[in-house]
Amino acid sequence: MTEHFQVHGGARLTGAVDVVGAKNSVLKLMAAALLAEGTTTLTNCPQILDVPLMAEVLRSLGCEVTIEVDTVRITTPAELNHRADGPAMGKLRASVCVLGPLVGRCKRAVVALPGGDAIGSRPLDMHQSGLRQLGAHSEIEHGCVVAEAEGLHGAQIWLDFPSVGATENILMAAVLANGTTVIDNAAREPEIVDLCTMLLQMGGKIEGAGTSTLTVHGVDALQPTEHRVIGDRIVGATWAFAAAMTRGDVTVRGVDPHHLDLVLEKLRTAGAEVSILGADGAGQAFRVVQHDRPTAVDFVTLPYPGFATDLQPFAIALTSIADGTSMITENLFEARFRFIEEMVRLGADARTDGHHAVVRGMARLSSAPVWASDIRAGVGLVLAGLCAEGVTEVWDVFHIDRGYPGLVENLVNLGADVRRVAAAPERA
Repeated sequence: MTEHFQVHGGARLTGAVDVVGAKNSVLKLMAAALLAEGTTTLTNCPQILDVPLMAEVLRSLGCEVTIEVDTVRITTPAELNHRADGPAMGKLRASVCVLGPLVGRCKRAVVALPGGDAIGSRPLDMHQSGLRQLGAHSEIEHGCVVAEAEGLHGAQIWLDFPSVGATENILMAAVLANGTTVIDNAAREPEIVDLCTMLLQMGGKIEGAGTSTLTVHGVDALQPTEHRVIGDRIVGATWAFAAAMTRGDVTVRGVDPHHLDLVLEKLRTAGAEVSILGADGAGQAFRVVQHDRPTAVDFVTLPYPGFATDLQPFAIALTSIADGTSMITENLFEARFRFIEEMVRLGADARTDGHHAVVRGMARLSSAPVWASDIRAGVGLVLAGLCAEGVTEVWDVFHIDRGYPGLVENLVNLGADVRRVAAAPERA
């Protein structure tokens, strides 16, 4: 027996939805708690499966972790276990973010290669190269990243690509290194800024957060802190796409609209009316209203502030019911176009050629059983099902639960007819 979603097509989403803390931030902030002895408290944490999985990882390193609704408390001991190679490590990609803190704090680490979404390779070459430049020896041995150093020192580090994970690991190692580290071509994502904000609260010395150059002045020790996780811009964008696809009227609260400037501009191009509402009880807010069928628009995935690869399935779903032909270019993860195979089951007219997909919009999709291959693909199929005739079954929804707490409840509150059902799949 497994669970799936039954999605009834034809709904127009209207109302307001609150966005929780960012999945792509909270797990890194939990790892950062390893850098300071004592109790660190994180609030506004999303109630997703990855949070207890990361808690398992931290417990295996000697931490005490309690989760109470949206609050996570992590008590880090004076002496940490440096081996992060337990079962939880293979269940989420973000588990590798303990590498930098362990090397920074313990001067050694054995970290199992990560698991998680099937969206393509995420090599750790830049992570290891950065640690080597900080003075660590690092190799892959028996399915683990093994790193060790007598001491870490500042360095001038150039990243070949603005990798979020590499930036985070190097940053968290460098914050306790001796001297000054400069990370050039660093990732600029809001989640990096959130991590820098927390490290500054812990006593770190960091300049340039949000720019492509991070300057880190190493300190002897950090202190535990209390920190509120930023709103999840990917989830916020998801609701924006949902409003545009269903010709709806949705107010999204709890996320900084400026983290979505390009996304919202693309939706305006597709014909949506977008209003920035500012503070609105649950935090900053914006509203998306779509009166007519969306107009075709092209998308190109790039590192922030470009269009996020996590949003590519929603771009394909939107363009599949838009008026006209669109091109989507994927520059980051080669397997993300697997989503199109499931969209074709729903009647989408889409073709791929290398890094490009051409989508010819249909007035209406048709229902079918489909399977989620990752978090965003799963929700993309749910949104497509809202625009299909009949009832669409979306299977492997455990992926969705990893990134979208209460998705069904939120959709129902906005007027959709979506149900979670336990049954045995009959895959063609």
